[in-house]
Amino acid sequence: MLRNLLLSLWIAVFLVPAFAQQDNPPSFDGKSWWEHIRVLAADNMEGRDTGSPGLKKAEAYVVDQLKAAGLEPAGLKGYYQPVKFVSLQLVEQESSAALVRDGKSEALTLGEDAIFSTRPDLASEVEAPLVFVGYGLSIPENDFDDLAGSDLKGKVAVLISGSPSQIPSAVSAHHQTLAERWKTFRAAGAIGIVTIPNPAAMDVPWSRIALNRLRPSMELADAEFNEAEGEKLALYFNPAHADKLFAGSGHTFQELAELAKDRKPLPHFSLTASIHAKARMKKKAVESANLVARLPGNDPQLKNEFVVLSAHIDHVGIGEPVNGDRIYNGAMDNAAGVAVLLDVAASLKKHPEELKRSLLFVFVTGEEKGLLGSKYFAAHPTVDPKTMVADINVDMFRPLVPLKLLTVLGLAESDLGEVARQVAESDGVSVQPDPQPLRNVFVRSDQYSFIRHGIPALALDVAPTTPEQKQIYQDWLTKRYHAPSDDLDQPVDLAAAGKYEAIIRQLMVKVADDPQRPQWKADSFFRRYAKN
Repeated sequence: MLRNLLLSLWIAVFLVPAFAQQDNPPSFDGKSWWEHIRVLAADNMEGRDTGSPGLKKAEAYVVDQLKAAGLEPAGLKGYYQPVKFVSLQLVEQESSAALVRDGKSEALTLGEDAIFSTRPDLASEVEAPLVFVGYGLSIPENDFDDLAGSDLKGKVAVLISGSPSQIPSAVSAHHQTLAERWKTFRAAGAIGIVTIPNPAAMDVPWSRIALNRLRPSMELADAEFNEAEGEKLALYFNPAHADKLFAGSGHTFQELAELAKDRKPLPHFSLTASIHAKARMKKKAVESANLVARLPGNDPQLKNEFVVLSAHIDHVGIGEPVNGDRIYNGAMDNAAGVAVLLDVAASLKKHPEELKRSLLFVFVTGEEKGLLGSKYFAAHPTVDPKTMVADINVDMFRPLVPLKLLTVLGLAESDLGEVARQVAESDGVSVQPDPQPLRNVFVRSDQYSFIRHGIPALALDVAPTTPEQKQIYQDWLTKRYHAPSDDLDQPVDLAAAGKYEAIIRQLMVKVADDPQRPQWKADSFFRRYAKN
């Protein structure tokens, strides 16, 4: 009797806590998450611009945290994967743009009417007719072609960003990327593009876009990544002044914007004006790095496969002052995502998991320049590319309200979406697909680089559930997105951040332990990129 009692006590003391620890994953309260942000988004990090001393300082902090968490280096130089860029900056005082109509030239005010995009290596001078091509999309899979019937040879195409409602949001976003967009126009003979942002989907007001128009853009130095070869002119046109383009055409911009707001079909027609532009560019070499760390798995068969957890560490640096502040700290964008990865890594040391697959933590540079760091890593990974089975990307998830709903970008594209749904719902959180397809967020963060290389990927964002909460998120975009006010002096919901971290950790663990690799859905547009 006494022997049985002692045995029962031994089980209660030693075994029950062990089982309880397995059944109850570690909790996150958001406090350590915010402490990481306090470091990464501090003024002395100077906004973490790609290749800047501030970014290097932030990367050194992350490396220290990875070492403390016991993660192995998996870059080419320890934790670092060097990446080379070319910086492109407009010399505006030596550049100009004008509309030419009936032999008369109407100068455009740079900053007020239009701004040059310096992503392409612009030609020194361009003069060409203008043709309006609606959304400028050519998507054979959905039997849609804005370019059909338009003569674009030697001309500049004018378009409104967005897409018609019959095109799935992820597909339309894919076709609006620089690479896909220019591939289509180049084949049609166009020499440039004038883009009018859709007023219904502008994250940042034109005044702030114009304020920072002289920031350098960047491209990867390797020629294999030149996605805009042959594009001689790229302009963004202020929607408030867009009627200058349509004068004499029989159409007004207001008429076209109303159609685009509701994702209705747009007409196509030649404009009465030509564009005459001169651009002077200044170039220089820039070096930066991705950070890569590994936590080995334990299964003899699966430990050579990797689940990737990614976040971009760069932001936009120091820019034109807003209310006297020139440091664009990037607290939510994306010190918040980096902090999630660091918290998850630390939790795996405190609460070890016998994971079957290995984990790869990737902190990419150059996201704000066009997903450049992740584009480079996905093309030249530091592990065998066939061994990366999934990417879970964390970017600007903004825990501004209690977490009851998650937007899952890529929800319907692979079975990763169903896993994310199961994990979220087990924590009492509902999921939804992208509720704002006009914003093209599916292709505006690093998961897209992995998708383009055939790797199923997701990004998860905290979502508002009431009209009041939706206004909070819209106000954040208008006032804080890519502004100095995305700093440490903003309200966040620490409990929501902690709950989000727990979901990310559970999702990662579940994918790592599943004997089956995630698979693209049979009807997914992106299945064509699969390599296995």
